[in-house]
Amino acid sequence: MGAGRAVGLLLGVAADAVLGDPKRFHPVAAFGRTAAALERRLYRDHHAAGVAYSAALVGGTVAAGVALERVGRRHWVLQALTTGLATWAVLGGRSLAAEGTAMGRELDAGDLDAARARLPHLCGREPSRLDSFGLARATVESVAENTSDAVVAPLLWGAAFGVPGLVGYRAANTLDAMVGHRSPRYRRFGWASARLDDVANLLPSRAAALLTIAGAPVVGGSASQALETWRRDASAHPSPNAGQVEAAFAGALEIRLGGRTVYSHGAEERPVLGHGRNPDAGHVTRAVELSRVVGFGAALLSALVAIFRR
Repeated sequence: MGAGRAVGLLLGVAADAVLGDPKRFHPVAAFGRTAAALERRLYRDHHAAGVAYSAALVGGTVAAGVALERVGRRHWVLQALTTGLATWAVLGGRSLAAEGTAMGRELDAGDLDAARARLPHLCGREPSRLDSFGLARATVESVAENTSDAVVAPLLWGAAFGVPGLVGYRAANTLDAMVGHRSPRYRRFGWASARLDDVANLLPSRAAALLTIAGAPVVGGSASQALETWRRDASAHPSPNAGQVEAAFAGALEIRLGGRTVYSHGAEERPVLGHGRNPDAGHVTRAVELSRVVGFGAALLSALVAIFRR
């Protein structure tokens, strides 16, 4: 049944590229509403409540995925369709590219107010005091990290474990975005969700970095700089995964990322990644192009993994 899974993954990638996110009844949005409702009932300021919250939501999602996977095993065409629908639902490649492209256009036009208003669509940073450099840096870093989180990782989990891998990964990643913060409210309650997402992305983030290195020349970037920066700087990042692909993007585009990063819950001092120039609107546009190249490589890789894993 490996062929059915591979075809389904490629169908889902094509659907995301052509159609983007489902316009109505988006499963991820429905999951988010369910998670928010359950948080109101289970929230306590300690780790145990967070563990129960994460286990209930991710476990329930995986169970639903297992049931759908069993339906698909009746015939490879049915497996391709169920896998394709699940892949389309969990991928975010087109929406990521659209937001990044719009941000690059607004920065190029010098419309900082519009760029600041758009930044929350990409990441949770505080945009009000960011200048054009800060906005460009935040966008490139967000495009890099989300290329791994919203494209490479779900495809590889889907290749390895089918529909349960696709939806289970997306559930864990969504919970990390919702409660996996270092804010006073979520420092303990969100700990389990943040750690689960860290584990789920250990291999995909490194695969995304390698795909970035391989794809750098396609967008006029430097594969050698991407490799050097990844090997030298990735481990200095406080996240075991975000630093992998951000460092590779910094080297590929020959720019400098990292530094002081301000969120609504406080500021963090991030290590500098790369030794190039500060990013600008042009680098934002190239980062989106590189994200697309990495996504294409991830689609091919996931199809091969699905075929040969069986």
